[in-house]
Amino acid sequence: LNPDDKHTRGFVNNACGKLLCPAELDWSNPVVRTGIQDHSEDYIVTELSFPTYLYDKYTADPDNLEEGLFKGRILIQGYKAVFTSPSSAKDVEGDGDGADVIWNNACARKTFGGVKVKKHVAQIIKMRKVTPHSIAYIACRVRFALSYITSWQSIDGDFDYVLFW
Repeated sequence: LNPDDKHTRGFVNNACGKLLCPAELDWSNPVVRTGIQDHSEDYIVTELSFPTYLYDKYTADPDNLEEGLFKGRILIQGYKAVFTSPSSAKDVEGDGDGADVIWNNACARKTFGGVKVKKHVAQIIKMRKVTPHSIAYIACRVRFALSYITSWQSIDGDFDYVLFW
């Protein structure tokens, strides 16, 4: 992805489309992919469906949509980049639950070679644990980053960020 050109993101980009695709649909199916891209009535993407980027290994269990939810690698990377540090996001393996993100970074920040380490956002706002609101905030930020929308707005086509949050 070109970091300077959001017009090549969203459902026109295969990688972004797969991550943005509602978990209950199969992006690899050409009928689904075309339906979403063409805004066909049966494939309207709204805030009522969880996108695959929220799931562990970007795959949802159709019989249990809560399994693996909020464990997607890109979601955890986004969380760490915002609340702990951009460099900490590189350490995400994608197979953990992400619940220890703030604790691990709080322990690691004490000192580095005797040099005091700069506080991260979670410390500044006294965030001691991962919260539902902070997960929702990052879920919105990641969706915006994957979309083709160039400036923030609460409604992106048929998708309402406020209702999603």
